[in-house]
Amino acid sequence: MPTSPSRKPGTNARAAATGSRFLRPLILIAALAALAVVAIALPASMVGRFLPPDVAADDFSGSVWHGSAGSVRLRGRNVGALEWHVNPWSLFSLTLEASLHWVKVGFVADGTAEIPLHDVPLRDVQGSGPLEDLRDLGIAQDWHGAADFKFSELRASFAGGAAVGGATLRRAVGDLNAAGLNSPAVADGADLGGYTLHFAATSITPGADITAQLSDTGGPLEVRATLDFSADGHTGTLTGSVRPRADAPPALRSQLDELAQLHAPDAQGRIPVDLEFTL
Repeated sequence: MPTSPSRKPGTNARAAATGSRFLRPLILIAALAALAVVAIALPASMVGRFLPPDVAADDFSGSVWHGSAGSVRLRGRNVGALEWHVNPWSLFSLTLEASLHWVKVGFVADGTAEIPLHDVPLRDVQGSGPLEDLRDLGIAQDWHGAADFKFSELRASFAGGAAVGGATLRRAVGDLNAAGLNSPAVADGADLGGYTLHFAATSITPGADITAQLSDTGGPLEVRATLDFSADGHTGTLTGSVRPRADAPPALRSQLDELAQLHAPDAQGRIPVDLEFTL
């Protein structure tokens, strides 16, 4: 009688291994698809359960996948409204990535964040608006003007360090700009022009101390200074020099003359400054 061909040893094991290699990606895709369906079905208010202790939100609409919170509070302080849209492709790298749109009255910003939210890495963050709309955050009190910013990288956390409005800045690479600055306490409210605060990759230390470069972008005052901020005491210093330009208003020149009585100008007319502040 003819005999059936015998299988080589290990053939079944290899076939099973091959089948397993093809099956794993299918299982992963199916699991991610199921997760996406669940996220679309879950209400946006579910996000509130995963926020850090210092952050609260309400007035939710939409879903976990694409939703918004009409009111976000950081340590009890209203910081505006937030809309998010989870990137479905990020699930394939086993991370959650979301596009964010933040609004605080007339100030608007956009960026991309990775989750979890207790230590938030952000990239391609940019925004603009009037400084007056940031006063609730403890920023630019008594100052008027417009601000805009563009950062390739930002990282913030919500525990300790150089907290501003409850969030701690851990990394910043980019620029913060202001234009049309004026304050009743400086030069009788005259327009002081525009300025840029530049954050390099090494601007923030692991302990959250900050060093950034301040320069003017035109206007009645030439400024070249370094901003140093200590996370421990929430104190900072602004060190550098200022010099009036030809179009400086009389009230500004008068205040600079008073400053020159304390710090003699150099040969080019630059007046040294060394100011301390607390946040």
